[in-house]
Amino acid sequence: MDPFRGQGGIQMLLTAEQEAQHIVSSARNLRTQRLKQAKEEAEREAALYKSQMESEYQKTLSETSGNSGSNVKRLEEETQDKINDLKASAPNVSAEIVDMLLNLVTSVKV
Repeated sequence: MDPFRGQGGIQMLLTAEQEAQHIVSSARNLRTQRLKQAKEEAEREAALYKSQMESEYQKTLSETSGNSGSNVKRLEEETQDKINDLKASAPNVSAEIVDMLLNLVTSVKV
């Protein structure tokens, strides 16, 4: 066996090992860059989604409170109408109610 050939084989192996280490290091760096890029993109998408959901919530909240104000006004009007109806009908039935109460108070059950 030729001693120079053995030295050349070892040198080739060392060179190949260095190249392999360089390739692995490059792959790790590339993977790290891709992970950072994916993380940044995910954060941007999450922020966009959050802002969309917040704006929809605010819109719904403003619509609900707006409807609530109109509902309160409508209920107040209905209540006032009923009160006015009761006040108008009170003189008509007050004589009947007084007679009924007097009749109940003065009758004795044994």
